[in-house]
Amino acid sequence: MLRFGILSTAKIGQTAVVPAIQDAENCVVTAIASRDRARARTMADRFSVPHAFGSYEEMLASDVIDAVYIPLPTSQHVEWTIKAAEAGKHVLCEKPIALKADEIKRLIAARDANKVLICEAFMIAYAPVWHKVRALLSEGAIGTLKHVQGAFTYFNRDPGNMRNIPELGGGGLPDIGVYPAMATRMATGKEPLKVQATTERDPEFGTDIYSSVKADFGSFDMSFYVATQMANRQVMVFHGTEGFIEVKSPFNADRWGAEEIELTNQKHDVSQIFRFQDSRQYKRQAEAFASAASGQKTEVVTLENSLRNQRFIDAIYRASDKDGWETV
Repeated sequence: MLRFGILSTAKIGQTAVVPAIQDAENCVVTAIASRDRARARTMADRFSVPHAFGSYEEMLASDVIDAVYIPLPTSQHVEWTIKAAEAGKHVLCEKPIALKADEIKRLIAARDANKVLICEAFMIAYAPVWHKVRALLSEGAIGTLKHVQGAFTYFNRDPGNMRNIPELGGGGLPDIGVYPAMATRMATGKEPLKVQATTERDPEFGTDIYSSVKADFGSFDMSFYVATQMANRQVMVFHGTEGFIEVKSPFNADRWGAEEIELTNQKHDVSQIFRFQDSRQYKRQAEAFASAASGQKTEVVTLENSLRNQRFIDAIYRASDKDGWETV
């Protein structure tokens, strides 16, 4: 059993990741750390976790954990991932693991120097929904892929929310733009060559609140938009010469809506619907990470993969400041 320590009492940990780890077959949460010991103890009691620490450093120095899950604000991900690695702990860190591609190179160096596993927590990489999309594309179910279309939006103008605070790494592209980028790369096995983009920033917060992106993958095009001040929407469509695949709840599959893929033929007169009953992608993520940390050959999101995804996001920001194409 891989023993996890949770670095902070953040909401995403409490609502999604900690319950998933506790439900997993090969890992368990043994410690919670907070800068407020009472808060750590409260969360620990909620999940029947034996140890509560009043500082992150104290938990990292402890021998009651083998790995850490980091749900801190994005601006702190690199710092605490490196500190955890230097303490000899494996690291599962919330996405985005960094705000610039060059920062991920530092994480790769820390991983290699300390001989630990470091993964970005892209839960969709472990979801049966996305494994099926990848299989359908590789089987030629829609013929030759020509275009990928995506959208991920929500409405949040809370000034106290980290998504609206630039200093904490807020913004639409870091928070949700990474999802259509990762999903397309993961499903197709292809990398973007160049991008065009427009980005709108909130005049009060300064964060990017809307981005419209076009990407050239060589053999197919991609277009997607993300927004933090629009009505809720999630969709991904893979359109080919012989049909198209629509992923109905592509990212928050376990709480957004029906976990379905619809495969429609060229004439739009025959459709197949693939349904997935509660894929529990966070549980699968925890189990895959624990398996890889134990030395087993298990497919996980590597830092090299994260580096390529962040290069995509970095190129979108650069493209937003110019006319024409930007090389990824």
